[in-house]
Amino acid sequence: MNWSAQAIWDASRRGDFGRVVSLARRATGVSQRQLGDACGISQSAVSRLEGRGAASYDMTILARAATHLHIPPRLVGLADHAAAQAAENGPLDVDRRNFLAGTAAIAAAPALTALRPHSVDADQAAILRTATTAFRRLDGTTPSRHLSEPVLAHLRLSQTITSEAENPEQRARLAAVGSEAASLAGWLAWDMNDIGSARTWYGAAIKAARTSGDRLLLAYQLGSLAGFEADAGNAAQALSLIHRARRHLGADAPAIGSAWLSTVEAQAHAASGNATAADTSLLQAARSTDALQDEQPPPWPWVFTFTHSKVAAARLTCGARLGLPKWVADSQDAAAAALTSSHEKQRALLKLDLAAAHLTSGRLDGAFALATRALETGLRYRSGRIVERARGLRRTYASPTPPKIVRDFDDRLHGVYL
Repeated sequence: MNWSAQAIWDASRRGDFGRVVSLARRATGVSQRQLGDACGISQSAVSRLEGRGAASYDMTILARAATHLHIPPRLVGLADHAAAQAAENGPLDVDRRNFLAGTAAIAAAPALTALRPHSVDADQAAILRTATTAFRRLDGTTPSRHLSEPVLAHLRLSQTITSEAENPEQRARLAAVGSEAASLAGWLAWDMNDIGSARTWYGAAIKAARTSGDRLLLAYQLGSLAGFEADAGNAAQALSLIHRARRHLGADAPAIGSAWLSTVEAQAHAASGNATAADTSLLQAARSTDALQDEQPPPWPWVFTFTHSKVAAARLTCGARLGLPKWVADSQDAAAAALTSSHEKQRALLKLDLAAAHLTSGRLDGAFALATRALETGLRYRSGRIVERARGLRRTYASPTPPKIVRDFDDRLHGVYL
């Protein structure tokens, strides 16, 4: 693709980023449906994205499309992550914190110009939320260890501003922003396998959500902690949190909330070894996903669309945990979008689930080939969660004379210090 082509540059200068996406997609032979699957949205949503002209864009979806089509971020109005990737292996590492702060400011700039000057606290909330979104966008391409310190500084700032709010309404609005920042801090700690800190920050996110008075936000944060506990094998605690989250969602819960929480519930049941209950929850997730309207953006605090591909990915994960290779095999094609997403760390975790299924079926070479690729991602991004999952997979295989592919995996895994 010739990124210096006149049509590309003209569209970029006009702010017609949908046109840039359309030109890149056509040049690379990708259909709207294929791009939609990769971005987790429908074909019709891709069509609307490409036809938006110089209007405002969902920057998360735009970033996903740009990543999938290898569009230079600057051509679609995004911060260029090239410096962050270069810093992974070179002397620029010492400047990473300055770079992260600068990238957050760049990403925030377009939104800041659009803020309504109706009140100072509303402006503060919008600015803080934009910074959180910028850090979330960096998560897919940046080691959590490099993001953690600036995110915690951002969280402390959010908490300080909230504590100084002049009235309950301001405090509630700012607390919602702080809840999102605390949840992100928990997510980063989880990726670093810092289990104690992850629980602390998820707890802080729940506390701030209560202060905000937003029942959907509270349900979301309870569900996020439930997902963390399910992954850790604490099924009873996860199911208790899910029950509380459902109460806050209420009878008129948005379909995306019900679908997402049902997949979390399925993974909690899988952690307890209850395949029947897990299957019931996954079927409920599929029914709720059927009810989603492609034409409508997901309601806050959900920022990503929810598709059947994500339900299939949850079934794949449950099948791996339950030792049911058929669940994994039946879900693999439907989960293709998740397995090819631009978030490399999430892809690596799914590869380890696939590897576990291969191992259960006796396909040793396939299992450790997948596990090796996932481990390489974990080492590149210094993800303690991925590395520990890889260690857990290795513990499930025992042989006095392991074949070469296993010995090579051991050589790579032994001596890893993150």
